[in-house]
Amino acid sequence: MNTLFFERFDTPIGTLTIAADAGGLRHIEFPSNRHPADRYDWAQGARGDAADALRATREQLLEYFAGTRRDFDLPLAPQGTAFQMQVWRMLATIPFGETWSYGDLARAIGKPQAMRAVGAANGRNPLPIVLPCHRVIGADGSLTGFGGGLPIKEALLRLEGAKSISEIQKGDLFS
Repeated sequence: MNTLFFERFDTPIGTLTIAADAGGLRHIEFPSNRHPADRYDWAQGARGDAADALRATREQLLEYFAGTRRDFDLPLAPQGTAFQMQVWRMLATIPFGETWSYGDLARAIGKPQAMRAVGAANGRNPLPIVLPCHRVIGADGSLTGFGGGLPIKEALLRLEGAKSISEIQKGDLFS
């Protein structure tokens, strides 16, 4: 296995940990994660392409938090099943400041009955924020499930100016 190089940096939502190898960015982790990565092969002191990926990720995430970046241009190298990869690719198409339901996401990948499987894949997204799983909400507008915790999901949606969080939580999203 390749060694993953990591670094940590402070953001408005807490300390993020990012990890990359020569193939690109592999993980973004919040201060607390429902499904943390196995870090047995992680090291500091990145060089070459891994160092470039980490530097670009840190810069672009900080620009996002400063409100000057809406899209990311990073070498991504998530690892997952074919289905997870399909879901994660579709996450990247959800526009900044918009929300989709799990049903919307399932329909977008051509599997309208796979809402629960889409939810499970969404929950295993190793590159949150960059692959914006925080933009996926319940059909009733509720802020359901998020690997970094609902307060972080709410903060990210507020940062993006998504429809009023109070409207989303009241279930008025589709009115």
